[in-house]
Amino acid sequence: MLPLSLLRAAKDREILVELTNGETYNGKLVKCDAYMNMVLDDVILTTRNASRFFQLSECYLRGNCIKSVRLSKEAIDNIPQDQLNSRHNQARSISRKPTFGGKRGGNSRGRGRGNGRGNGRGNGRGNGRGRGQ
Repeated sequence: MLPLSLLRAAKDREILVELTNGETYNGKLVKCDAYMNMVLDDVILTTRNASRFFQLSECYLRGNCIKSVRLSKEAIDNIPQDQLNSRHNQARSISRKPTFGGKRGGNSRGRGRGNGRGNGRGNGRGNGRGRGQ
C-alpha cells in the first residue's frame, strides 16, 4: 500500500500529523494532493514541548514539512480490499525482466549520436580537432 493511497483512503477521518519542527496537528483530513500537502479541519495544534495547545478551524500543512502521519484503525479498515490487492501494490520484480546497467538497461551504447566513435583527433576525413594541414 502506497502512502498516498492510505492518505486518500483516510479522507474525512481523524489523523495526527507530526511536522519536522516537532509540532503535532490532530484533525480531520479534508484534502491531500500528490505532494502530501494536506488541509485539516477542526485542528488541535500541540507545540513542540507540549506546553501550549491551540484550536484551529482549518489549517494547511505543506508536504515537505511532514515527518509522520498516524491514522486511526478505522481509517485503515476503510481501505477497499480490491485496492489492497491491486497490481500497483504487488512486487514489481514479478513482472519485470532483470536488467543490467543504468536506466537504459544493459544493451544501450550511451547518449551520443552515430556509431559511438566520436570525432576525437580526426579520422583522416577532415572532421577532427587535430592539426590543420
